This record gives sequence, C-alpha cells and structure tokens, in this order.
Amino acid sequence: MNENVYWMLELAVQPGRLNDLRNVMQDMVDAASTNEPGTLNYEWNISADGGASHIYVRYRDSAAVMTHMQAFGTRFTARFMELVTITRFVVYGSPGAEVKAALAAYSPVYFAPFGGFKRC
Repeated sequence: MNENVYWMLELAVQPGRLNDLRNVMQDMVDAASTNEPGTLNYEWNISADGGASHIYVRYRDSAAVMTHMQAFGTRFTARFMELVTITRFVVYGSPGAEVKAALAAYSPVYFAPFGGFKRC
C-alpha cells in the first residue's frame, strides 16, 4: 500500500512580487530539504510571464505532511500568503484526518487513489 500524500498547488502571484516570492521559495525549499526527510519531492514551477506558479509536493505519509505544515505555519505562512492567491489546491493519496484539518483553511479538493502503478 502506498501511503504517500501529494498535492498540486496552483497560485496567482501578486503583481510585482515575483522576486519576493523567489526569496520565500528559496527559504522554504532550503528548510524542507534540510529539516523534512519525509518530503520526497518539492518542486516549484513558474509561468513564462511570472504570474502563476505550480507547486508539486510529495510526502512519505501523513506524518510527514504534518511536519511540513508545522514548519510552514510557524515560519512561512504570513510571508507566503501576502505574495500569492491560491487558485487551486488538489490533494492526492490518503491523507489522515489531522492532515485534512490542517489543510481545511486552504479549501483543497481531494482525489482518492483509483488505480495505476508507481516506478521507483
């Protein structure tokens, strides 16, 4: 059974704030890569015009999501949320109730596993 939880977060970048977002992104990437061994993928993408961003994150399990959410909440929420508007947040896998409660403020849409395979 695959316990991974992953998401795609689509953001609108506030006009004129791309460089600020780049700085916050780098701080967040550094923190996750250093302090979150359960974060398996943490990938940021930007549109050609710099007005939209997609973030793909994959966690080993719900406990790893909670580790990330605790760090995000204490270190990054205010800085991040002043720079972007969440336009879509889709969560995949089987997140636990604690994860769903932690994400509720961001109004995600949940998709449950349905089929397929994974190569490592």
